[in-house]
Amino acid sequence: MSPSGASPDEAPLAPLENVPLAPRCTMGVGGPARFFVEAADEAAVLAALRWAQERGVDLHVLGGGSNLVVADTGVDGLVVRIALRGVSSRETGDGVEVTAAAGEPWDPIVAHAVERGWAGLECLSGIPGLVGATPIQNVGAYGQEVSQRVTAVRVLDRRTGDFVNLAPEDCDFGYRTSRFKSGEPDRFIVLSVTYRLLPGGAPAVRYADIESDLARRGIANPSLADVRATVLAIRRSKSMVLDPDDPNGRSCGSFFLNPVVDGATFERVSLAAGDPAMPRWREADGRVKLSAAWLIEHAGLRRGDGPGPVALSTRHSLAIVCREGARAADVAAFAREIRARVEARFGIRLVPEPIFWG
Repeated sequence: MSPSGASPDEAPLAPLENVPLAPRCTMGVGGPARFFVEAADEAAVLAALRWAQERGVDLHVLGGGSNLVVADTGVDGLVVRIALRGVSSRETGDGVEVTAAAGEPWDPIVAHAVERGWAGLECLSGIPGLVGATPIQNVGAYGQEVSQRVTAVRVLDRRTGDFVNLAPEDCDFGYRTSRFKSGEPDRFIVLSVTYRLLPGGAPAVRYADIESDLARRGIANPSLADVRATVLAIRRSKSMVLDPDDPNGRSCGSFFLNPVVDGATFERVSLAAGDPAMPRWREADGRVKLSAAWLIEHAGLRRGDGPGPVALSTRHSLAIVCREGARAADVAAFAREIRARVEARFGIRLVPEPIFWG
């Protein structure tokens, strides 16, 4: 291996230095990357891994930056932005498989599927970010999760330097989590994802918000496109789509996970709430999912509340919004305040959804 970190027949990796990360994250806060490189193919990702390993620096993987809070001091390591592109599809005996590179923007993949009449992703419309994040977060909304559709995840194993195809059962999917996030968060770099979709399948209509919007529009037998349009409208009304003109746009979307609790905890929270209308959803395993947004509001925080340059969104109490002059430290402090208020009121400690660097 040459001193550059590349083999003799490879171009040497030449990371940029002190590259700002705030413009590459939807919250728009945080300091620079000590080293930064974009990887447009698998060889470049491997070269970045080798470069970091040989120099003993941490490797951080950046996608769309829509679920990330970078510290004000930045990142003392190599940040590799995944820029792999490409989408392909093939028919299978029970559907169609769509394989998308990790650097592909997510919502166009959903639009692609809906336009072709392939069911399975329509309720995941409008979610910001890239394909590579979908199995990491087990992205989900309105009754659909990508884990229901993933058939393979191609990764680079940081331990061995090997490219590996993982089956769904290897991914340890859970509610908004996976092996990539909470099991072995620093082991794999996602390179592409394959989803199995259902040509001619019926759209998923499982949530009251979707049902009521379709009913308002007089649609009794919705198409995939109808459901996609409804989901986009609902998300837009909550400032949950990327819109540079939206004053609530500088956020990570939902900042906290909806708590999933056992029966005894639910009874205790229900008693503390004293409100039979408290939202709840029964899970298949008997546990109960609660609304983090409802808990925040009933812990005394209203939409738009917040100290100085950070606040709750005026449209959704689950989103922390940055305004001019905001710092990552302000975001972290406000998140701690929200968690403390909810815990004091209901005895539940909310879990942040974004990843924190630094």
